[in-house]
Amino acid sequence: MPSPQQLGTLIVTGASRGIGAAIAKLAGERGFSVAVNFAKGESEARAIAQQIVSAGGRAQAIQADVACEKDVIRLFETAEHELGAIKGLVNNAAITGGFARVDALNAKTLEQVMAVNVSGAFLCAREAVRRMSTLHGGTGGAIVNISSRAAKTGSAGEWVHYAASKGAIDSFTIGLAREVATEGIRVNAVAPGLIETGLHAANGAPDRLDRLAPGIPMQRPGTALEVAEAVWWLLSPAASYTTGAILEVGGGR
Repeated sequence: MPSPQQLGTLIVTGASRGIGAAIAKLAGERGFSVAVNFAKGESEARAIAQQIVSAGGRAQAIQADVACEKDVIRLFETAEHELGAIKGLVNNAAITGGFARVDALNAKTLEQVMAVNVSGAFLCAREAVRRMSTLHGGTGGAIVNISSRAAKTGSAGEWVHYAASKGAIDSFTIGLAREVATEGIRVNAVAPGLIETGLHAANGAPDRLDRLAPGIPMQRPGTALEVAEAVWWLLSPAASYTTGAILEVGGGR
């Protein structure tokens, strides 16, 4: 395994639980120094960071709300100061806004979803590009955005607002990838389908995975680790000629 100094620092937003936590732990095991970002859930984030350290890696839990520009700047400055040069970013932080039809949405929910899921990803990518781009004196790196199969299915009757935010992430991924392709930065996305995390229960539908599993060709939901492995591949040199891709990890759904 390469040393954390060799691979540099990876920032994973929303890494205190679920997919983000799985990505952070896997990246830490395989040689990145990991900034475990969280907005809430400090104890969980610190536990993830401690697991990485206990396994011989380097990590630090850093609080920041990605919807707040000042927080994002502080996140990157802290990660760089404490862990070293930024070489990767995983834009994982997101909220669903809860289940609701479009005709039942309120403006506050819509604004919050777009602020975290879309503006937050833009702000974090901006700070990453400023540090990694050869145009700015950097040595390159990789950005992986976490999209969702919902961007293609639309999630009618559940969370069209969330799906729309992930559609924006897909467009953002393609555009940014082409913008920085000659600057040493690869930009890709992973679009998970139905994944076993606490997300469904937290939104009031603990039976959602069981209810929707029959509609998945592979007849089961995925795991956070399966998503993390896809993210790892896109971060790694194995994906050196891959940019602007949206990798679906949804069991064929």
